[in-house]
Amino acid sequence: MQTQLSLTDLGRLVGGDMENPGSILGAHRVDYRGTPATAIRSFLPEAQSAWVVDRASGKRRPMRKLHPAGFFEAICDLSVDGSTIGHNDATTSPPHPNYRIQMADKTGKVIETQDPYSVPSILTDYDRYLLGEGKHHRLFESLGAQLRTVDKTDGVNFAVWAPNARIVQVVGDFNGWDGRAHQAKLDQSVGIWELFIPNAKEGQKYKFRILDCNGHWVDKTDPCGFAAELPPLTASIITDLGKHKWDDSEWMEKRAGVDPMHAPMNVYECHLGSWQKGRGRTHGWLDYRDLARRLVDYCHRMNFTHVELLPVTEHPFTGSWGYQTVGYFAPTSRHGTPEDFMFFVDYLHQNNIGVLVDWVPAHFPKDAHGLRRFDGSALYEHADPRQGEHPDWGTMIFNFGRNEVRNFLIANAMFWLEKYHIDGMRVDAVASMLYLDYSREADEWIPNQYGGRENLEAIEFLREFNVAVHEHHPGVVTIAEESTAWPGVSRPIYDGGLGFTYKWNMGWMNDTLDYMHKEPIHRGHHQNELTFSMIYAFTENFMLPLSHDEVVHGKGSLISQMPGDMWQKFANLRLLYSYMWTHPGKKLLFMGGELAQWNEWNHDDGPDWLLLDFETHRGIQELVSDLNQLVVTHPALHQLDFSGDGFEWVDCMNWQESTLVYLRKGLEGTDPILVCCNFTPVVRRGYRIGVPKSGFWKEIFNSDSDRYGGSNVGNYPGCTTTGVEHHSRPDSITIDLPPLGVTMFRLEN
Repeated sequence: MQTQLSLTDLGRLVGGDMENPGSILGAHRVDYRGTPATAIRSFLPEAQSAWVVDRASGKRRPMRKLHPAGFFEAICDLSVDGSTIGHNDATTSPPHPNYRIQMADKTGKVIETQDPYSVPSILTDYDRYLLGEGKHHRLFESLGAQLRTVDKTDGVNFAVWAPNARIVQVVGDFNGWDGRAHQAKLDQSVGIWELFIPNAKEGQKYKFRILDCNGHWVDKTDPCGFAAELPPLTASIITDLGKHKWDDSEWMEKRAGVDPMHAPMNVYECHLGSWQKGRGRTHGWLDYRDLARRLVDYCHRMNFTHVELLPVTEHPFTGSWGYQTVGYFAPTSRHGTPEDFMFFVDYLHQNNIGVLVDWVPAHFPKDAHGLRRFDGSALYEHADPRQGEHPDWGTMIFNFGRNEVRNFLIANAMFWLEKYHIDGMRVDAVASMLYLDYSREADEWIPNQYGGRENLEAIEFLREFNVAVHEHHPGVVTIAEESTAWPGVSRPIYDGGLGFTYKWNMGWMNDTLDYMHKEPIHRGHHQNELTFSMIYAFTENFMLPLSHDEVVHGKGSLISQMPGDMWQKFANLRLLYSYMWTHPGKKLLFMGGELAQWNEWNHDDGPDWLLLDFETHRGIQELVSDLNQLVVTHPALHQLDFSGDGFEWVDCMNWQESTLVYLRKGLEGTDPILVCCNFTPVVRRGYRIGVPKSGFWKEIFNSDSDRYGGSNVGNYPGCTTTGVEHHSRPDSITIDLPPLGVTMFRLEN
């Protein structure tokens, strides 16, 4: 029988210019002189000859080579593929294949394989419905490179959303990076291109080669790729995420039953690329397994309950610290494989340390292999630069009004929680998402439909994200880096809030650092900078951050920001940390801060661990460790971080001497902690303080202890009440307030 293909279509196919290859390739019903028949067509550039194998009878039928580039066709009777052969495209389910293709390559080796164009779509009708609604929160099980077995043939199913592309080819190690043989089929109902490639294997690299809507060929990284090459290389890597055997069931069960509002949380913010270095390694980067063991040992020593990782998603530019993400579903290959990162999380969980990650849905970079203009159109971003480009960072802004974009991001969050057992996500740059005029001049932004500056689509996205996380993963926390007075960031959705668990308290951080920068002699005139935080302390569920942002871009390290001579600098830093750890709110400290690092953070170098050769720096480290332990062991310092019932001023009015005295309280039945702060280098001897109960108040902490490098002014072992009413309380104690110091007391029963 003669072929019914036109030479034009045949030429376009072998030239890689066929917009719907499924209309030609695979099995198709044809009519030859009134007789029904089946045409089976394959494009096999590496084949010298090919056959169709009837799986029912085992018979081989030779295929004719219609084009020297490797196009083969066999026209058979219906016994090859039953009586249900139909048009082979992705909008209708093709018949269940009962034939295979054999090919002999140039060496004469015969290979039998599945016909990619006879394989049914991995997408179900329900998948298509959820994708259209923007509610497919498990799209990572359908898109990307999915290991799949079809009729005993192992291979990989590739699928990518690119509705405006003209052609999508899958190129990789499995086809010599020649995509002509693997042109994907378009499911027009959802804009997804898909193809099953038999014999593609784990570990092979791949990309999507796209003829975009503007007629340009571009190679794109898989937006849902599970692994990527080590930058500056950019290919995605076929990966099996099911190989790791998790051993953290005890942690996961406990996490689901813990209320994070009332639990202690001391967070160590860490950049894995620079926290510690390894000799003889690429750029000194340690692998995830080595980092896991070292971090566990260090966190146990320092009594941190959680680590928060600067973004671990794949990013091309190391200097972005991970905040310019390209591979949203891939842990960076700088430290190993996805399985290595699973080990990292698993090992920390087995040692009772939680893992939080920074997540960046606010923007993405312009790198050519990434999401920008993915199919030639503004697919993930807005087309108008007044909405789609970020003026500060030179990056693109997601179009949160598009169902598929919200779906992509929320599914990404669910991916990290499910596949990697992450315990929380700190959402970066929330303020830039909430305001349409963020960092823009008057003529550089577009108002919302009501004429306002609020980004209504981003607000709904954040709410949907928080609902999905908290509904499906109890015990997981979401944290907003939000620097404005937007109301209800950490309030429930039903109460008009955004639904985050916590919000970074940027106001407290800025006011406190501004105060601490001042010479002590001037601090009395700025007492309100400290006391103001208690006006709004319980309007949100706050986390107190001294993060990486406070020790970069010329700000200097924390200790270098402290005033005074060398002794005062260290004393001020001890004072800052002690005040922070006793203030209501969860705690976060960036790496190096616990060492009193002199230089501001450099992502190429990291903390200067050699400073621990000096007693003064070891003293700061011991202080942070002890403060963490105090928060963990004393309920008054963590149970009511977000309630006014957990805090009580004793004296906030003594601005002349720059002192603060307050009580931290827990749930009923717990002992309160009395906190006394002196923000000047003058020792306040015989300082009278009113207390709620009579008895012996034991000194449980003194930042001026010689253990931390202080002058050892204090009240050990404690003070007994004197029977004198003071501060409107029935009894009082008299203490020596250490210079630039904090001392804490607990009533001994």
